[in-house]
Amino acid sequence: MKDILIYKGFTLIELLVVISIIGILIALSFFGFQGARETARDAKRKSDLESIRSALELYKADCDAYPASLSYPIEVTGDATCSGGAVTYLEAISDPVSGREYSYVYTAATGTYVMCASLESIDSRDPSCAAASCGENAVCSYSVKNP
Repeated sequence: MKDILIYKGFTLIELLVVISIIGILIALSFFGFQGARETARDAKRKSDLESIRSALELYKADCDAYPASLSYPIEVTGDATCSGGAVTYLEAISDPVSGREYSYVYTAATGTYVMCASLESIDSRDPSCAAASCGENAVCSYSVKNP
């Protein structure tokens, strides 16, 4: 009697189905991770604005006024006239995505400032943020103001 060899394995159709299912799962997880990255960058923006606010309050405590302007990337430093020497209140901070900037608007007449950031996630946007208060070119979706 002849020995009959039977090969056990997957057919081409079975392999294609499994590869298709794996591809769909990878595509779905990619979009899920994209949302998580946007949320993380938005949390960083909010944290950055709070850090800038703290540095501005320290600056005001030393100099009796807020800085008239801040250059980008945002860095808050005192000078010899008000803080008794070159004091760095905050190292340079920039937006997590290149090409985006935080907006700083200072109104000397009232002694108030507004810091704004443009968030990526629709869920984390601040409805009380007015684009007009952050300057003409700023897209405002989260803001902090002096207390």
